[in-house]
Amino acid sequence: MSHALPPLLALGYLLAAQLAVFLRSDGWALVAGLLLGLLILSPGLLRGRPLAWLALLLLAAGLLWLQSRSLGLLPLYAPPVLLNLFLAWLFGHTLRGGRAPLIERVIRAMGAHPEPIDPAILSYARSLTRAWTIFFVALALLNLGLAMIASPNGLLLTAGITPPLTLPQSGWSLFSNALNYLLVGAFFVIEFAYRKRRFAVPYRNLADFFRQMARLGPAFWRNVAR
Repeated sequence: MSHALPPLLALGYLLAAQLAVFLRSDGWALVAGLLLGLLILSPGLLRGRPLAWLALLLLAAGLLWLQSRSLGLLPLYAPPVLLNLFLAWLFGHTLRGGRAPLIERVIRAMGAHPEPIDPAILSYARSLTRAWTIFFVALALLNLGLAMIASPNGLLLTAGITPPLTLPQSGWSLFSNALNYLLVGAFFVIEFAYRKRRFAVPYRNLADFFRQMARLGPAFWRNVAR
């Protein structure tokens, strides 16, 4: 059940965020914020760590405080921007200072190619890591830009500044809570198809690839984030 919890919480957050915007409901915004908090804090909560429960209580109090000032929808603008920035950092920081790029680390951890690895594959791994970094930065900036011009509760209008053009808040939500992730999926699928045509890969299809990725485990990703 613990393995199924994060995807369910993530899906619940996206649905609640959409409902909050389309219904202009502070109640659904509160549900969305709490679901996101549960998603982020779930490892600590499941282990019964007091700090995780305290953080959840503080989050709930903060969301209620924003609601009391008619700013309940405001926190919904942050996750699409912060998530894309985090993913950009996750890929991008492995390109610094002679480190092995993230895609190369995945290749080596999966044992996807015999040693020594073909230099063409290593070059492609670095280029692909850079491409993902740029892609996520672009998505973060686009999400931020749309949040700024959203109407009626966008960042600029909330600050008392009238932007030169506006986008209905429902349009922002459709992009940030749906199309944003579809674009990530499309980028991955197109690159995966290209990779299979260019290189001899040791996995049969997408499902086999994800099974091998799942075997890397949390320790691998913790090491990448250092």
